[in-house]
Amino acid sequence: MIDIAIFTAFWLGILTAISPCPLATNIAAISFIGKHVQKHGRVFVSGLSYTFGRTFAYIVLGASISSGLFALDELSRFLLKYMNEIIGPTMILLGMLLLGWIGSAVSFNLVGDKMKAKAESGNIFWDFAIGVLFALSFCPASAGLFFAGLIPLTIKAESKLLLPMAYGIGTGLPVLFFAVLIAFGAKYVGTAFNTLSSIEKWIRLIAGILFILAGIYYCIRYSFAL
Repeated sequence: MIDIAIFTAFWLGILTAISPCPLATNIAAISFIGKHVQKHGRVFVSGLSYTFGRTFAYIVLGASISSGLFALDELSRFLLKYMNEIIGPTMILLGMLLLGWIGSAVSFNLVGDKMKAKAESGNIFWDFAIGVLFALSFCPASAGLFFAGLIPLTIKAESKLLLPMAYGIGTGLPVLFFAVLIAFGAKYVGTAFNTLSSIEKWIRLIAGILFILAGIYYCIRYSFAL
């Protein structure tokens, strides 16, 4: 079961990465990394550092929240007892978020112009820092997938580190992918980005429908015991 949970967390991370608001931050990160396109190895290291930054932020945040919830005995017992009942409505809400039925374009951005300038300086520490700050710059879609998707999954699987790590890697994967393209074949970046943009809506549509169907199943199975 833990293997399925890790894959699910990784998939939630990918869905987060290609949702419109997080995708915009990833594009911004790609633009910073692309400043050093003449240094192919440097571009790849920047992408890797950015991905580590995102992963680190989600591990710390996910582990802290999960540990805090388990530290509250009454809440912990409640979550463990009613987790299956909670998952159903949560998955339906996530599906609605992915389909754009609820939520808005409002986002919480921690990356200012000064930080962007430092990220363009060529220091991989700032690539890592940008990854951390972009991970914490939540919008409705990313907040829903993290707090309503990953956290319940982490609690249910009782895995405070592996699942947030898988989620973080998933969110940083597109930037790492484009960093590889920039490093070893810059001419393919435009084609790859256009392909990603064209399939992103279909991926979100399919994922949204699957989340809603799975949520309905959980509600029928555990909430109504049918």
